[in-house]
Amino acid sequence: MTAETPPNSLPPRSFSLSIGQLTFGSFMLVLAVIIITSTASVIAIRHIDSTFAELQRLQSVGDLAEDIDRRMNELRLAARDFVTDPGNQSLQVGDAASALGEVLKKTRLELAPEQQDMIDGVTERLATYRSGIERISALINRRAEMIVALPPLREKFDAAIAEASDTQTALSLSQTQSRIASALLAHNPSAAEQAAQSMRAMTIQDPKLRAAVNAYAEAIIGISIRERQISDIDKEVLGAEGRLIQRVTELLRDVSERRGRILSRDFARTLAEAKWQSIVLGTAGVLIGLFASLLVVRRTVRPLAAIASSIRAVAGGEKSASIPATDVDNEIGDIARAAEVFRQTLVDADTAREAAVRALAEQRLAEESYRKLFESSVDGIYVTTPGGALLNANPALARMMGYATPQDLINGIGDIAEGVYVHPEARTEYGRLMQRDGMVREYEYQVRTRTGSVLWLSDSASAVHNEAGIIVRYEGTVRDITDQKRAEDAIAEGRRLLQMVIDTVPAVINVKDKQLRYVLMNRYMAGIFGVEPGDAIGRTTAELMSRYGAEKTDEHDKRVLAAGKELGFYEEEYKDASGHMRQWLVNKLPILDAAGEIETIVTVALDIAERKRVESEMRKAKDAAEGALRNLRETQNSLIEAEKLAALGRLVAGVAHEVNNPVGISLTVASALERKTSNFAAEVARGELRRSSLNDFLGTSRDASSQLVANLNRAAELIQSFKQVAADRNYSDQRSFDLGDLTEQVVMSLRPGLRKHNLTLNVECQPNLIMNSYPGPYGQVLTNLFLNSVAHAFPDGKPGTVDIQVRESGKDNVEIIFSDNGCGMSLDVRRRAFDPFFTTRRDQGGTGLGLHIVYSIVTTRLGGRLDLDSEPGGGTRIQIILPRTAPLEQAAE
Repeated sequence: MTAETPPNSLPPRSFSLSIGQLTFGSFMLVLAVIIITSTASVIAIRHIDSTFAELQRLQSVGDLAEDIDRRMNELRLAARDFVTDPGNQSLQVGDAASALGEVLKKTRLELAPEQQDMIDGVTERLATYRSGIERISALINRRAEMIVALPPLREKFDAAIAEASDTQTALSLSQTQSRIASALLAHNPSAAEQAAQSMRAMTIQDPKLRAAVNAYAEAIIGISIRERQISDIDKEVLGAEGRLIQRVTELLRDVSERRGRILSRDFARTLAEAKWQSIVLGTAGVLIGLFASLLVVRRTVRPLAAIASSIRAVAGGEKSASIPATDVDNEIGDIARAAEVFRQTLVDADTAREAAVRALAEQRLAEESYRKLFESSVDGIYVTTPGGALLNANPALARMMGYATPQDLINGIGDIAEGVYVHPEARTEYGRLMQRDGMVREYEYQVRTRTGSVLWLSDSASAVHNEAGIIVRYEGTVRDITDQKRAEDAIAEGRRLLQMVIDTVPAVINVKDKQLRYVLMNRYMAGIFGVEPGDAIGRTTAELMSRYGAEKTDEHDKRVLAAGKELGFYEEEYKDASGHMRQWLVNKLPILDAAGEIETIVTVALDIAERKRVESEMRKAKDAAEGALRNLRETQNSLIEAEKLAALGRLVAGVAHEVNNPVGISLTVASALERKTSNFAAEVARGELRRSSLNDFLGTSRDASSQLVANLNRAAELIQSFKQVAADRNYSDQRSFDLGDLTEQVVMSLRPGLRKHNLTLNVECQPNLIMNSYPGPYGQVLTNLFLNSVAHAFPDGKPGTVDIQVRESGKDNVEIIFSDNGCGMSLDVRRRAFDPFFTTRRDQGGTGLGLHIVYSIVTTRLGGRLDLDSEPGGGTRIQIILPRTAPLEQAAE
């Protein structure tokens, strides 16, 4: 009987080379190729190594130059902060300067000799820069001392003003001091210095006030001078030296770049030579490798591929598929026999696999629900290690940090403490809280996004421990609270600015709540109560005033609460902390909330003690001024009447002189005729009368009669004209008259003065200009204009011409133009020509009422208007427009 092989038994094994032997032989061939290639490349590698070392050194030089530039920028920024805010930045300037000095020492040791000279130049510039910082520091200290000494000077200044007797000077000084305070508040020392200079230039009689003003002004000027010196050093030393240091670092980088380009070309040439060596040796290695690969494929890959194909068939469900090469006595045979065992076992695993598939489906459903929650959350969700590595994040956190996807966020962040946290110590505190409590709730810190913007985050997280109780990760959520923080900062800044503004207002300003307790008070009011503004918050007025025995009720505030509207301005008085009674002009008004209910009450009060005192003085001054005005008006009326009489006197003198000529001639002719008649009568009595004597007597009598008639008629006309003018001036009632005839009559009375003054008077009147007005005042106007022109337009007896033109101006008005070609008036004289008592010849007896009378008569009695036009050397022209009918209301005056 033959023996049968069991169904699961394996065939006898045949001998073959093992995979290790085949792999070892192939490895030896490849190793030989590597040794040859390495030997051939060693020379090139050594050269490349030396060149690369030099390039690294140059790179370090470039990095050092960048470090110098960065340190210099830090020093410049620290110096700039020190100049603008010396109290907080003095240590930063010293640290920045020391850091730059250390970098320069380190850099000099690593540079070539020609580059060390550049570093020495930077060191010298740094010394000059430090010297400039020391000078600025000294100036800042001096300025601080002067600022500390300013308040006592200000108090002496205020006290001196309060005690000053000259209220106008005190008011000017207070206004100038307000400009100084505004300039100092606006950080404008130049404006403060100008205001102080103007204060010092004021004329002050009080020695004590003068000393206080000079001391205060000198202090303000000294502070401004220190500010200007600091600015000059900042511009001339710090700015110039900083630019020179930056220029040296640029030269250092330029030298390094030129040396680097030379080494780069040498490095490229060496790489090209090594490349061709590598190509030749690499090709030989490839051929040897191909030969070894073919041997390995034939003896190992093909049997393994057949085994793999059978395994795939088994995996596809063909559990009866046979596994080849189970009889080979090497690793391949071991794989084949293991695959056969696997095939045998696979059938037993089908049931377990189906159960695992069901469990896996349930797990995937749970994971999908968690994933949806994770990805749809509006808050950021993260998982990190205690060391700061980000393990997972949701899309909301990625968007928050400026990344497109969570994977981009994970890849873009290395260490969270260094790459995300603005302040790394916040991450340290976060880890400490986690170690202590195992969680954090609403932990706030700042992070920097991918774009460089800064966000405020609120973090709530828990620590996850392993089986040994060690924290392995942090899981938490973050919420962006940047807008909330900005709003809080804006509110705080708004309150700070509001407090600063109301503290600068020289008036009482406060805000009370509905319980009438202070929620805001400016420093001016706090000074009245003798407290700090912060100490008054939450207290009532009665509580504040009871400290020094004063009393004041909240009755007015209660009226605002009851009425729901402002009270309007009212006066109030009470004692301040120093015991002085103060007078105030007060207004209270409510601030309503969104529902229209009273939320707070705002009070504004102005100190009116000075105003009360000024009002009292003004009432006294007003009474005195009114009395002086009455006396002045009486004196003015007396002078006007005197001026009118004087003008009439000059007119009478001129007319008397003019009448004297024809009367004198008539008297002479009559005397001669009388002697001739006496002689003729004697001849007749003697009987000696001859025809020739008779004819001579008759001729003489005829000539004498003609001369007498002509001269007496001339005298009669002059007397009649004078009588008419005099009658018109004394006659104040309104009547109708021909303006041309009246003008001719007035001019006739003025002509006697023309010859003495060598003047020519031209009159041009339009006929039939009938007016219903006042002839006397009109004649007074022409007379005053003529006399004023004679006295002022033609000094030193210079000849000239005076023109009077009278014509119609519209249907209801007439126009009188009085002009001369005299010396004219300057702008200042022209502006004041019609003012009472203004004259340019007061030293020659002028009263300054001539043109004022003209202006008063024209504008009041005659109801007209006038216009003056004059230029120096161009004569004077006065235009008068009069209504044909004088207004009754003007006549009533």
